[in-house]
Amino acid sequence: MKRRWWQYLLPRSAFSQTVTLIACLLLINQLVSYLTVTIYFIKPSYQQINQLIARQINLLFADGVDIGREHLTLVDALNAKVHGGEMQIFNQKQAREAGIDDTTYYGFLSSQMSDYLGGAAEVRISQHHGLQIWIKPPQAPSVWIQVPLDGWNEEALSPLNLYLIVIGALSVAGGWWFARQQNRPLRRLRHAALGVSRGEYPEPLPLAGSSEIMEVTNTFNQMAASMKQLEQDRALLMAGISHDLRTPLTRIRLASEMMSEQDAYLRDGIVNDIEDMDAIINQFIAYIRNDRQQDRSAVDINALIHDVAQAENRTDIALQLGDCGQVNASAVAIKRVLSNLVENARRYGNGWIQISSGSDDEGGYFIVEDNGPGIPPEQVEQLFQPFTQGDSARGSMGSGLGLAIIRRIVARHHGRVELSNRPQGGLCAKVWLPRWQQA
Repeated sequence: MKRRWWQYLLPRSAFSQTVTLIACLLLINQLVSYLTVTIYFIKPSYQQINQLIARQINLLFADGVDIGREHLTLVDALNAKVHGGEMQIFNQKQAREAGIDDTTYYGFLSSQMSDYLGGAAEVRISQHHGLQIWIKPPQAPSVWIQVPLDGWNEEALSPLNLYLIVIGALSVAGGWWFARQQNRPLRRLRHAALGVSRGEYPEPLPLAGSSEIMEVTNTFNQMAASMKQLEQDRALLMAGISHDLRTPLTRIRLASEMMSEQDAYLRDGIVNDIEDMDAIINQFIAYIRNDRQQDRSAVDINALIHDVAQAENRTDIALQLGDCGQVNASAVAIKRVLSNLVENARRYGNGWIQISSGSDDEGGYFIVEDNGPGIPPEQVEQLFQPFTQGDSARGSMGSGLGLAIIRRIVARHHGRVELSNRPQGGLCAKVWLPRWQQA
């Protein structure tokens, strides 16, 4: 099913989904808290301030205003009745010069003031030089009354904003910590599952987290323990079978050595069959052997290639070695990989073998090539399965465990192996290994 564009924006992991859910809940909580504080705390405070200012204005106009006497204007008469600079009255021109055009009109405050003063009033607020409230009273629509609120620091952080910031930060931090604690067992379970897939069986994981995660962890521990026991039983079974088979094979070989010269051809055939059976048994043991090497170190691939080429004692192995640096590996295990690849090239090729090496962004690598018939591309992946052999073009000798052993060893080294057909004919096996990094 094709996903819509907005679905790509949604979180995918459990951790991100939990954090997103908590963030949305916190946002709703913040909005509700803001509206609650505004309606039940801030709005009543403004109403009280508005009511007090309205009382002062009513007192200002209570006894009337004497104008004309001593040539006093309305503004001068009103300013004369103000005590202690609580208010200041301006006409329209003076109000513009004082900054009335830069103030902000508040509709709900104007409505309240109109109710308190008994007529159409207008309320504006300015914060340029401290908090100042401007009122146009209905008793004198041609004047503006300025009421400064002393002690108000416009640069100070309001208690409401401080409360919202602190609560929001603590809530987000708590939600992040909670989601992280909930997902920590899942990350631990993931790493353990990857280890089991590589044949590494960790200690039982601690039961932590929610009840569902604890059940999954407990089930995983039981599964890992069962797989480890199965691996041990299989290794013990194969070791016992190998030991029991080698005893009669040894007796058969001794008996064949006692045959007369007239039966030399029969004796040679029996000896060859015994050697093939012994090689198959060795492959069985190599496959079930625990290849988790503890002595990983800096290994020179080119030195291992020279050792394998000399051990094969073949002059038809061409070497094209480049600078591949040092890789993090076990020399014994990687030498076994090289030997198996060279043995496959010798068995299925037509007498030509080439080993090359180099390095790229993934690390160091080596390549083993032959000039045999190759294999169909659709059968490449099947050859890595145990007891699987190629088609008749590559023959049917051996037990079918060689490439399975190679992949198991390379995977436990966190490397990669690929098979491909050469354009000139034959098979190409390329193995990457991680580069050595000193701690």
